[in-house]
Amino acid sequence: MAEETTRHPIAFTPGKITITDTMTIPWVLRGIAQDNPNRVVIERKSSINTWVPVTWRQFETEIRALARGLIGLGVKPGDHIAIMSHTRYEFTLFDLAIWSVGAQGVPIYETDSTDQARWIVDDAHCRFAIAETQQMAAILTPLLKEFKHFEQIFVIEDDAQGKISALGSNASEEEIDRRIDALNADDLATIIYTSGTTGRPKGARLTHRNLLHVAINGPLDDNLSEIVGGRQRTLLFLPMAHVFARFINIMAMYSGNIIGYSPDTKNLVADMQSFKPTYILAVPRVFEKIYNAADAKAGHGVKLRLFRHYAKVAITYSRALDKPGGPSAQLKAQHAIGDKLVYQQIKEITGGHLRYTISGGAPLGERLGHFFRGAGITVFEGYGLTETSAPTCVNVPGNIRVGSVGPAYPGCRVTVDPDDGEILAKGDHIFAGYNNDPKATKAAFTEDGWFRTGDLGRVDDDGFVWVTGRKKELIVTAGGKNVAPAVLEDRLRGHPLISQVVVVGDQRPFIGAMVTLDAEMLPGWLKNHGLEPMGVTEAATDPQVLAAIDRGVKRANAAVSRAESIRKFTVLPIDFTVQNGYLTPSLKVKRNAVLRDFAETIEHLYEG
Repeated sequence: MAEETTRHPIAFTPGKITITDTMTIPWVLRGIAQDNPNRVVIERKSSINTWVPVTWRQFETEIRALARGLIGLGVKPGDHIAIMSHTRYEFTLFDLAIWSVGAQGVPIYETDSTDQARWIVDDAHCRFAIAETQQMAAILTPLLKEFKHFEQIFVIEDDAQGKISALGSNASEEEIDRRIDALNADDLATIIYTSGTTGRPKGARLTHRNLLHVAINGPLDDNLSEIVGGRQRTLLFLPMAHVFARFINIMAMYSGNIIGYSPDTKNLVADMQSFKPTYILAVPRVFEKIYNAADAKAGHGVKLRLFRHYAKVAITYSRALDKPGGPSAQLKAQHAIGDKLVYQQIKEITGGHLRYTISGGAPLGERLGHFFRGAGITVFEGYGLTETSAPTCVNVPGNIRVGSVGPAYPGCRVTVDPDDGEILAKGDHIFAGYNNDPKATKAAFTEDGWFRTGDLGRVDDDGFVWVTGRKKELIVTAGGKNVAPAVLEDRLRGHPLISQVVVVGDQRPFIGAMVTLDAEMLPGWLKNHGLEPMGVTEAATDPQVLAAIDRGVKRANAAVSRAESIRKFTVLPIDFTVQNGYLTPSLKVKRNAVLRDFAETIEHLYEG
């Protein structure tokens, strides 16, 4: 790389520790297990919905038994093993056992098709696979005949753990330690395939140094330790195939947190109420659904007006916290009433102990961030990509600016390209490159070694980073106006009726939008407004539904200039889902697929 060019401003938060060459994930966690054998690391959900503690001694015993079995199976250092599973205890168990024998786990999203899995198994040259269920195994089974390097599939629900562990009778404990000690910080830890919104996913090669840099420096930070330090409790439910959950999992183990896993989001509320997490990580869609569910639960009439009034109070109160004088005495009094009448109910939904949440994956939206902080659950919005091992920026206690993605994460550098406003990142958390794709790897970096994120934004004078949109998604109207769709899309998604939004208008005379309805929220909304039940298809053309969305569009337009505002919208008769191919597994809209398949709808939007 060429000598680094001076860029200004640069957001930088020093890290407390530099990962040395001998430090790897299994090396670090082995040390923690040996030093704290009786400490509870995980609580497993039992068949009767109780949470059973697992100590480091128990956990390491299972890891090493499985590692011996992998050695008996013939797994060699450097082998790649696919893992296709929901977020659950066994995912973590296999992940750590695979690292302990010098191999690498390559996650496949549980929603992937055979075609999508084919690309990963081939590109990563996976030798074995761990599938959660027989249904997932069936997705992978045709690949056994296609690829000579792909040998065998084990199924978690068919006792994959026991069957593999049984193969390790001749493997020694010393061989496990020898393999762990032979690893280097710059050795590959995993290949995570980006759930890209365009084209075929690229495999991001992440090293042990990459993941440990963020997993260790976060808890050691004086501010972040308030959230994740010590005996905190976190419930993981986002896909472990995504770097966000995988990073938090390692960080929580390092921090001494107690971890729970919720494999099925249908049981998430019940799991939160029984597990009682102190912090969770989620994507903005989860927070939108919590808010919309609370709004719908309020019903109609006086109760609904009461909820919405105190929702506004929460937002106003939170905004006042950022002003020199803080909230007024009158506002504090209103907020105290709102806490008794409204906010406590939201806290009870999440188990009663939740204080902090970390949001990533997409912009949260300033209004939603203020609502939750005002209600007593602070959402610390962060920013990062698969290629940055998850975090690059994050708001922290004592240093938060709602609407921004925070200052640089400990040990990370962030700046903005002065030519086009692209956010650039640098640090030991930046990935080693794309698997089998040197051309894409080279294109991902500037001449002086900064990683190109593909996002647009700015760094303010206090070092806070603000994301304004995706570089590739920037819309240029026929009048030459540059429009970042994220601002409008984020605000509109907060409407109780709306599930997804795609703003359009590239080379068009004005900005338009395609909207999908939230099928879960629709029945409650109709009931609260005294309307007869109807399905999504019928609701998409109902005058009162359209009028409600039109009011939401007008509110969203208040955040932008007239040239950037939505002039026309259409409601689609279907929603975007992972299953129909319009959402990535991390719930981002596949914009290119939507624009391609709904091209005729867009044309109708601009007729006349």
